Amino acid sequence: MIKLLEKITPTESLKFLHRVVDGLCGRSYPRRIEYGEAWSLTEFGELTNSLSKFFTVAVGRKCSDQEVQELLGDLDSAHAAVVLQCVHARQEEIRLSLVDRTNGISSTQLQDFNWQIKLALSSDKLSSLNTPLLNLSLDMKENGLQRAVNIEMNKEELQTLISALEAANKVVLQLK
Repeated sequence: MIKLLEKITPTESLKFLHRVVDGLCGRSYPRRIEYGEAWSLTEFGELTNSLSKFFTVAVGRKCSDQEVQELLGDLDSAHAAVVLQCVHARQEEIRLSLVDRTNGISSTQLQDFNWQIKLALSSDKLSSLNTPLLNLSLDMKENGLQRAVNIEMNKEELQTLISALEAANKVVLQLK
């Protein structure tokens, strides 16, 4: 799967690789929107997962440059050099992230959120439903890994969420 990296230039690859390492280290992973022209959704997910596993293995096993080259398989030399450069530059940071995970440091944190409202239209009866929908995107950090959660809600579901959040807020305030 790492061979998919060849769909972008080595310069773009270096930026992408550093974003993957950022995700491994608890910051945000690259977003597919930024690379939608290069990879399909499936390819993007597979590449990101493969690179995350690759960095974990390469740094976790303290692989030499030759071992890293072997792990990369038939990746072209320009892209392989960029991957090796990223491993060298971020090795200590990846190692510390792996140590945190193996020591059982576990937490879930909301890192960021984004919301949009759109109008759902019906095409089967050529009439509009006029149903507003909320698209809520949450960037979550769980056990040191960044993941995105996307939720679509109608007005009633949104009201239920708001009520639950208000109740949770009351409980938190009582605990202080």
